[in-house]
Amino acid sequence: MNKSELVAAVAAKAGLSKVDAKKAVDAVVASVTEALKAGDKVALVGFGTFSVAERAARQGINPATKAKITIPAKKTAKFKAGAELNAAI
Repeated sequence: MNKSELVAAVAAKAGLSKVDAKKAVDAVVASVTEALKAGDKVALVGFGTFSVAERAARQGINPATKAKITIPAKKTAKFKAGAELNAAI
């Protein structure tokens, strides 16, 4: 399911127009993004938890040249599915 399909599904289930559903989906995505940028967790009970994980710097190998390279540390988004979501799947 891509974003436009999600907007259509939200519009159908909530009885909204597609324009209003798109605004709602965009607002949720923006709110989760802002919270993660601030280092917060976003917990949606029954669905799951979005959080920020930090990856340490590590050694890697360039597959083209076989030279060793250092992969820098970075922050990445992480999602842990909730119990209700896991049960539904």
